[in-house]
Amino acid sequence: MKALETEDSYQAWLVDLDGTLYHALPVKVCMAAELIFAGPRVWRIISHFRVAHEELRQRGPQSESDAAVCSFERQLSIVANRAGYDIEIVRSAVMKWMFEKPGRWLRLFRRRGLLEEIRRHHESGGKTAIVSDYPARQKLAALGVEPLFDCVVANGEVNPPIELKPAPDGFLRAAELLGVAVEACLVLGDRQDADGKAAEAAGMMFRHVAG
Repeated sequence: MKALETEDSYQAWLVDLDGTLYHALPVKVCMAAELIFAGPRVWRIISHFRVAHEELRQRGPQSESDAAVCSFERQLSIVANRAGYDIEIVRSAVMKWMFEKPGRWLRLFRRRGLLEEIRRHHESGGKTAIVSDYPARQKLAALGVEPLFDCVVANGEVNPPIELKPAPDGFLRAAELLGVAVEACLVLGDRQDADGKAAEAAGMMFRHVAG
């Protein structure tokens, strides 16, 4: 596929959330400090949750029944089985420690320059979407950037993609919802092995967000 000349030439920007809209390392450090006081059960759940996420990223759905359930729910089920807790206990801990509590740090460590670029693109008539492997709306609210995005395609929310990146499902769905051809979409993300490969599989150009 031939690249367009400039980023402004793309009709739609499809943006990853975690590690892209904010600097991930300082948020992880702050949350690690808070987790010290959370107790062994929470440590066990969060540890299993992170491992399960990367496993699902690598393998994708293994059966027809898997393909009928979004990856976020499969991830919670895996953690419940491995950690030996009821799935609702797992869900409560994950939502609190992975999505609610980090909110206080997200705005502090926003990528302000990138968010300003997205704002200008959106205000000039460009279309925008969040494409995330995790539930996104709570973090977008914490960042204070919900109005910058025309749609959200995220696991754990309404009409999620079945597979995690590097599968192209989320980006393709976002393009469809925005009514934009894949060749007119630019993907912005912090992981070449996930966002970059998913963009390539979708036939879209990729901009690596780092530093």
